[in-house]
Amino acid sequence: MKRRQFITLLGGAAAWPLAARAQQPAMPVIGYLSAFSEPQAASQLVAFRQGLNDGGFIEGQNVSIEFQWADGQYDRLPAMAADLVRRPVALILAQTPPAAIAAKAATTTVPIVFVVGFDPVGAGLVTSMGRPGGNVTGFSLQQTDVAGKRLGLLRDLAPKVSVVAMLVDRISPNAAPEIADAQAAAKTVGLQLKMFNASTPNEINGAFAAIADQHPDALLVSSDPFLANRREELVGLAARLGIPAVYTQREFVAAGGLISYGTNVAKVYRQAGIYAGRILRGQSQRTFRSCCRPHSNW
Repeated sequence: MKRRQFITLLGGAAAWPLAARAQQPAMPVIGYLSAFSEPQAASQLVAFRQGLNDGGFIEGQNVSIEFQWADGQYDRLPAMAADLVRRPVALILAQTPPAAIAAKAATTTVPIVFVVGFDPVGAGLVTSMGRPGGNVTGFSLQQTDVAGKRLGLLRDLAPKVSVVAMLVDRISPNAAPEIADAQAAAKTVGLQLKMFNASTPNEINGAFAAIADQHPDALLVSSDPFLANRREELVGLAARLGIPAVYTQREFVAAGGLISYGTNVAKVYRQAGIYAGRILRGQSQRTFRSCCRPHSNW
């Protein structure tokens, strides 16, 4: 079967609020707080640096980046965020929802630019997209509201699909809204959705063993940093099941997966880099939204 990959930009950026800023050193330091491991975030980091360069900031010349990688262990993020604030940094780039939540809890003064895959207003990160308030702004990939589209793609690829296994990390901030969206969409298109949790490395094998025992017709992998960190493993396990699987990011397809539908993450991180540069220059924007256009690759 010909493999397909769909990439769609779904998110926007909240407006940057006026916030108090401490006097910055000659070379400002950006704290890069991520729930990912460094290898898994490589493409996003390249795009973020490109955005900084677009704004005239070149790492090692007029800006420095201090990295904190949680390697999928969310409980490490609060201490990492607090460490960045103590250093101190001029700005925090928070990659993934758990990192954004930890960063906000750590400081009310250091500007935070987040890139998350859920509703930042509903999660309490910002007051609204137009007027976020406080020291937090950023980009929402809004991946939790497209599970229905992913189910539709599975139905297009395999019209006889009736039972779909959904792999989720229930401790993720994304989990509840994404499950609710997928369940509503499954009901609409007449599919039965079965949930399988994988929140630790050991639980991944257990989840796939349970999926194999129940013989679903297809697999839906939810958007989550923990799962994205293990995309090669998940793609391999899905291939052993011999059923079609749909993922959230193009990196899954690059690793051998069948199909993905989600955000053009690289473009979002490039915009985040541009926006971080504007904040470092002391600019304040009433409204700032991504200009990237949706596209698909086959």
